[in-house]
Amino acid sequence: MALDPEDPIAQSWTTNADAWTQAVRDGSIESRERVTNQAIVDSVLQHNPATVLDLGCGEGWLVRALAGQGVRATGVDGSPGLVDAARAAGGGDFVEGSYQDLVDCTGLVGGPFDVIVANFALLQEHLSTLLNALHDLLKPQGRLIIQTVNPAGVDRPDQEGWREEDFRNFPGSWQAMPWYYRSLDGWRRLLGDCGYRVANIHAPVHPDSRQPLSLILTAQAREHGSDPLRG
Repeated sequence: MALDPEDPIAQSWTTNADAWTQAVRDGSIESRERVTNQAIVDSVLQHNPATVLDLGCGEGWLVRALAGQGVRATGVDGSPGLVDAARAAGGGDFVEGSYQDLVDCTGLVGGPFDVIVANFALLQEHLSTLLNALHDLLKPQGRLIIQTVNPAGVDRPDQEGWREEDFRNFPGSWQAMPWYYRSLDGWRRLLGDCGYRVANIHAPVHPDSRQPLSLILTAQAREHGSDPLRG
């Protein structure tokens, strides 16, 4: 279940595991500390889940936060260093596995789950296979919750495609990481094509500047024959 060595996103998270763990645990990422961490916790808890899968869990902070609220959470990540850090901190179950591993064997993480959450963790261009596989991991009426970049905070927001995160505003030494930017319409299309209906869209903002800091999409698997919710 090792990372694909040809995948530059995966490579960057292997290289950046220690720096990321320190940045998150030191609270040095202001947008996360002031807004986006609590926003994703609140979005998950609003559905009163008993079980949650944290997709791309990193060093495990969200699993620990949910455990503190009495939620049984499982984290999965393809970076060995991040999974090791998560396991050392405890708070839940952590599985080392790439998204392709999850597609190949959804039983890798147990389940099914009330909520699957991807917190800034869907960075690839081709996600249809993964999103389709997640249906098998969701309970009936379960939710898929995605926090991602808000188009208002990027250059050329209507132009989807590959971007690069160079981590210039983060403390420490980092390897640059490619990531695929989608517009809101792009997310809607992708989720709809994969059998989900977008039930809610929320844009958390900075408390001082009121600048949108992220986009949170809550989706539910469509029942056969039903129409996607537009809104």
